[in-house]
Parts: sequence; structure tokens; C-alpha cells
Amino acid sequence: MVDVGVVFPEGRGVARWAERHAESPVPSRWPYGLDGLAAPGLTLTDREVPPASRLATQAYARGLALPALGGPQADLAITWEESLAVAMRSQVRARRHACGVIWATDAVEAGAATPAIRAARTALRSMDVLWTLARPQVEQVEAWLGKSHPPVHHLPFGVDTEFYAPSPYPEQPLIASIGGDRDRDPETLYAALELVLRARPDVRVVVGSKSTLPVPAGVERHEFIPHDEVRRLFARASVVAIATRPNSHVSGMTVALEAGACARPVVTCDTPGMEDYVLPGETGELVPPEYPEAMAAAVLGLLEDHDRAAQMGRAAREHVVAKHSTTVMCDALRTIALG
Repeated sequence: MVDVGVVFPEGRGVARWAERHAESPVPSRWPYGLDGLAAPGLTLTDREVPPASRLATQAYARGLALPALGGPQADLAITWEESLAVAMRSQVRARRHACGVIWATDAVEAGAATPAIRAARTALRSMDVLWTLARPQVEQVEAWLGKSHPPVHHLPFGVDTEFYAPSPYPEQPLIASIGGDRDRDPETLYAALELVLRARPDVRVVVGSKSTLPVPAGVERHEFIPHDEVRRLFARASVVAIATRPNSHVSGMTVALEAGACARPVVTCDTPGMEDYVLPGETGELVPPEYPEAMAAAVLGLLEDHDRAAQMGRAAREHVVAKHSTTVMCDALRTIALG
């Protein structure tokens, strides 16, 4: 029997996910669908850890890896992203450690050399295996970590394709846009939506965003839309539009896959790795970042061609189920992490 411990930040683990589900339905049983790692011959447990101590962070920032003392608590300890890498390595004892890398490459490209970035690099170099969700990011991580780094794999991200289920393509036109991670581009999104509404004032537009930018006339903005409401919104949507700034971690891929699972075409930005998640001309359209005219033209093209948009939505559903469900993702992650 192989013991696998999935490590979450304190207060943001499985218990909190269950509380959120009781408040309003959320996808999967565990965050990111990592309950899908369960398999015959494997014991899966969750663990929450507090932030790394100041002493541990300082040591790792100086290039000194100080792993947790004592015998192993698990055969494998695994955490989703590098923000928890130091905390896991310094607090959780295991024979193998595995971690995802999401945000760090953008910070490194921007020239960041903060103690947190240096500490994460040391912790990641001490892991047994790493993965990224963007295919081009693999080489970036390898270059950043330098010689003698652990194996770095590309892991195709996945979503809950039962929670995000397909529905008939709508007759009434509606554009939806959801999300607010650090690389979303509300300025470009709003400029594109203004152009769309000038040409098609009959279209309803619903945006979920915490941006404080002025909202264009005709756009409904909600600061927060729960998962359950998001899937209902996608069921009514004709097109899902996602504007992102240039980035290396595939900002917007989660919403793109959730929309695709609901059988809706996506228009989003052509950043490195996005072509794995949105197939241009097949499941949606990719446009250059920070180019609202191109985004507006792509959205209007789908609004004007109901049959093509509906076909793209069906193809998107097939693509997500085949390659980007949480089941597919966890099967791949289990293989990567266990070696």
C-alpha cells in the first residue's frame, strides 16, 4: 500500500471545500479535484500546513534546504503549487515530494529576486518531481532551477466534467466573462465588449470581476459569482470571452475548460500553452493579447454564426472530456508523482 499525503494551505483544504459545498455547490470533493488521485493500492489523505516559519524561509532563501526531521510520514507528499513548497518540505516528512510550478516563471521573467522567490527555488530543487500546467513552461522552469534540477513534466489541467455539464446551445445571445487572477486584463476586455455592443446592442453581457475600472454601458458586472451560478451562466451563454495579459502560466485556462465542458465556445488570448486548452478554429478562437479589436471581431463572428458557434461548443465538450477532465489529470499526475 502506498501512502500519499496531499498538502494544502492551512484553512484552505478539504474541510473548507466541504463547507463551501454546503454553502453553494462546488466542483469535485477536494480542491482541484485531487480526490481523483485515489486508486487501488494507494491510501490518500489530506493535510493542511501553516505558512513556512521565518527561519525556514530565510534558510531556503540562502539556498539551504532544511527538510523536516524524523522518519517519513508518507511515501509521497504532494502539493499543488510552489507557494507551499517551503512549508511542505520543512514540515512534512515523506520519501518523495512533488510540487507544481505555476506563478514563479512570470516573477522570474519580470526580474524578481525576492526572498520568497529564492526560497521557492531552493525548495523546488529539493523535490523529487515537478510539473507545470503550461507546456512551454517546462523549459522555463528547467532553466530557472539550473543544473541538477528534478524532472519537470507538463501536466494537462482538468476540470470536473460532471459538475460543468453540457446543455443545448441558447437562442438568445449572451456573452459571459469570469475570473480575476493577477493576469486578467479587464481593460482589454471592456474595450472589446464596448465594440461588440456597438455592433450588437441586443446582446446581454455578464462579467464576473473585482476590477474597479468603469464598467461599459450595457455590461452587468458582479464582483463574485459562485461556482453553481457560473455553470448556470455558461448554460445561457453564447460565447465565453477571457482577456489576459501576456503571461507564462496560461491565465484563464480554468474558465476556458469549464466553459468548454458546458459546450460553449471560448474566445481568449493566445498566450504560451493556451493552444492545448482552446483549439483555435475548433473549440474557440485565440486572439493576440491586449488587442480588443481582435477579441471583439472573434466574439462577433461567433454571435453571427449560430451553427458554427454551437458546433464549436460541442467540440469543446468532447475535447475537455477526452483530455482535460479531473480524472484524466489525476491519472497523469499519479503517474508523474509516483514515478
